[in-house]
Amino acid sequence: MTYCVGLLLEEGMVLLSDSRTNAGVDNIATYRKMFTFEEPGERVITIMTAGSLSVTQTAIARLREAIEAPDADETTSILKAPSMLSVAEIVGRTLSDVSLDITQKMNRMAQAATASMIVAGQRRGGDMRLFLVYPEGNFIEATEDTPYLQIGEHKYGKPILDRVVTPRTSLEDGQKAVLLSMDSTLRSNLSVGMPLDLALIRRDDCRITEQRRIEAGDPRFIAMSEAWSNALREGFTQIRI
Repeated sequence: MTYCVGLLLEEGMVLLSDSRTNAGVDNIATYRKMFTFEEPGERVITIMTAGSLSVTQTAIARLREAIEAPDADETTSILKAPSMLSVAEIVGRTLSDVSLDITQKMNRMAQAATASMIVAGQRRGGDMRLFLVYPEGNFIEATEDTPYLQIGEHKYGKPILDRVVTPRTSLEDGQKAVLLSMDSTLRSNLSVGMPLDLALIRRDDCRITEQRRIEAGDPRFIAMSEAWSNALREGFTQIRI
């Protein structure tokens, strides 16, 4: 399992993913779940993945092949698509095709493979947009009413997002919110684990503004986690019933 979260804010977007993949308690590995495609200053696209690793790796590989194909055009390449909506449609078709191909093979063994993706980005002159793409290829979009999207093991990290995130949240506070959301998930679910990948896209930059990997033992992350735990404990003791 995994956990990925994206925020769509007035200042830009904040994206965070973990990197743990497991096929049972004795088969745990680390795989990147965040993939970036960009032409700096022209367009930037970030895709985060959750679900069957065979599906997500194949889908990302097909998207990359389509970009590099000699006959790539706006209907096949996410770097030639005329809008972020078109990007989401290309990703959705690719994910649906891969899911169907792999599921048909696995049906012979009464198994299934599914995956979902968060697609975020902006092209020059267009709006920043954030989509959640389902295994069937359909998708939903973040809005002003719900300015964040999650995939994977999302229930533990959702409460803080519901309470503090609005479109007017700053990029700095957005980073804090997604990291605390991830911290809650890490504490409650062993199928989500370090290292983490964090990316910021400032509005109209059309490139990755900032990106970093947070390893286990990162002092900034540990300090933030401990401060949050202390704040929760202090707040809890002050509540009277």
